[in-house]
Amino acid sequence: MGPRGGRVEPKDDAPQRSDAQRNRERILEVALAELTCSPDVPLSVIARKAGVGQGTFYRNFPSREALVLEIHRREVRQLTDGAAELLAVRDPARALREWMDRLAEFAMAKTGLADALRQATSATGGPARPGYSLVVAAIELLLDANHKAGTIRPGVTADDFVLAIAGIFQIDPNGDWRPQATRLLDLVMDGLRAGAPSR
Repeated sequence: MGPRGGRVEPKDDAPQRSDAQRNRERILEVALAELTCSPDVPLSVIARKAGVGQGTFYRNFPSREALVLEIHRREVRQLTDGAAELLAVRDPARALREWMDRLAEFAMAKTGLADALRQATSATGGPARPGYSLVVAAIELLLDANHKAGTIRPGVTADDFVLAIAGIFQIDPNGDWRPQATRLLDLVMDGLRAGAPSR
């Protein structure tokens, strides 16, 4: 109790929280790399490489499914937050094209995690494509900005865009995927610009 009868909060609470957050982030970073290489990597290997004990690991992620879903959520958030961030600093067409590159990077990483994600969503009964609605919302944001600027053809919908860029999910993530993805996305961007009012 404090001098006036109030409860005294521990002074080291904030450092403990920041240490816990750092542990969690380190686990997620290591897990992303390890699960991308092997969806069946033992959780004990992830904990060891992250430099945390089993107790710390399981306090943060009580199961493989919880870990995989959190990695996926984090990757989706970074991708979708990027749409608004790019629109704040780039013209709409440049923002859209740069975001498409980020989407390709996400697709290549997700391909490596696909087996682990499938296992996690089937085990939890979750949606087959968690986070998809957030990605569609980011696409709609980018397309809307480009429609308003007149930099893409009228009437392009998020569904049109998803179908047009679906080819990036067919690229081999283990090969030299970047040049092929760049060519494909440049073709999609050229198609979006064809018939744009501002051209």
